[in-house]
Amino acid sequence: MARAGSARLLAPPPGEPSSLADQAYYALRELIVSLELRPGSPITEPELTARLAIGRTPVREALRRLARERLVEVYPRRGMFVTTVDVRDLARLCEVRAVLEPEAARLAAERATRGDLEEINGLLEELVGSQRRDERVLIELDERIHRTIYRCSHNQLLEETLEWYYTHALRIWMLALDRTPDLHGAVLEHHELLDAIARGKGERAGELMRAHVEHFEEVMRDVLLEA
Repeated sequence: MARAGSARLLAPPPGEPSSLADQAYYALRELIVSLELRPGSPITEPELTARLAIGRTPVREALRRLARERLVEVYPRRGMFVTTVDVRDLARLCEVRAVLEPEAARLAAERATRGDLEEINGLLEELVGSQRRDERVLIELDERIHRTIYRCSHNQLLEETLEWYYTHALRIWMLALDRTPDLHGAVLEHHELLDAIARGKGERAGELMRAHVEHFEEVMRDVLLEA
């Protein structure tokens, strides 16, 4: 549930079936990642069911899923809380993403279907018209690009793994998003990457993805250390 006028982060993949539990999961995950539910804040089921207008059982299922993903913590006799954010995790997340994301890009270049390529071309068109967008819209575009590449790898285990790491990295980025210099330039780096995938140049796509992941981590680290 994004704020009015803001981009929707971490929405379900296009065409994915959506049960009430799924709807609750994506809405709550967005509230957590966007920091609308602050790190360390308590979670109460009645408040969430009222906020989302979804029944208690789907909300409870969503919270269990978020706990497995370490976005929610449960303490016996104390209750449930949004997990805290440790900016030091950014370097560890980058170490993993810099290994796995290039492989996803390489596989995407080799395995992309005609439908995948249409989606990639659509993202390329969005990048061309991405000037004058605010930080929230730009990071939502970044998220859609990465998730599209994960799906185009046609390796569900790799896709699910990278989804988890991206979600946790995004939550840290949100702490400093409004102070990030040249976010547009960082997102625009995807143009050459998507073009390499569309042209079936797997090795080049892998190289570009690794460079992008490492560069963006460096930019965000510098901003967070200034805080």
